[in-house]
Amino acid sequence: MWTEPVYRDLLAVERGKLDVDSFRQRYMHRKAILVLDITGFTETGMELGEIQSFLRILNIHKLCDPVLRSHDATLVRAFADDLVALFDDPNSALNAAFAIHDRVELLKSSRHDLLVAPCCIGVGYGDVFAIGPNLAMGNEMNQASKLGEDTATAGETLLTANAYRGVRERADVHFAPINDVLPFSYVRATASASMI
Repeated sequence: MWTEPVYRDLLAVERGKLDVDSFRQRYMHRKAILVLDITGFTETGMELGEIQSFLRILNIHKLCDPVLRSHDATLVRAFADDLVALFDDPNSALNAAFAIHDRVELLKSSRHDLLVAPCCIGVGYGDVFAIGPNLAMGNEMNQASKLGEDTATAGETLLTANAYRGVRERADVHFAPINDVLPFSYVRATASASMI
């Protein structure tokens, strides 16, 4: 999961040969994180078969990749029915999320088939460790993943508190704080009609 230097440095931290601050300086960077989950993956596999569920993933990958790259994603990684993208700026991540939802809706309305799947998106922003396959391990990654994979509903974009602070001045977005049982606060972001 980690590279050999990361393992070596973590072992050095564990043994007291490398201090935590040095480890942070070596691996930490500030990123916006977009975590996308495709809805209905399990149900599609059970109802239509595994290949059909794979085709749903393929369609979303084909749709999302150019959108993410056009919004300056610095990393795009797929795993099962999830996509993770990193950005330098939370506004780019939020714009990409809205663009993905819009393109999914457009494609669904033109094709009318089950191979176009709505997406759930979580966005985080902050200091994360550039280790692991997503180059974004830490609290912001965990929270963005929780929002995108487990909390958001189809077509919804949820922001961590840090991501919200990075974009809250935008007049073209409606923000609604959500109060529920998660151990951290988050916000629903909806594009205004003028963006759509």
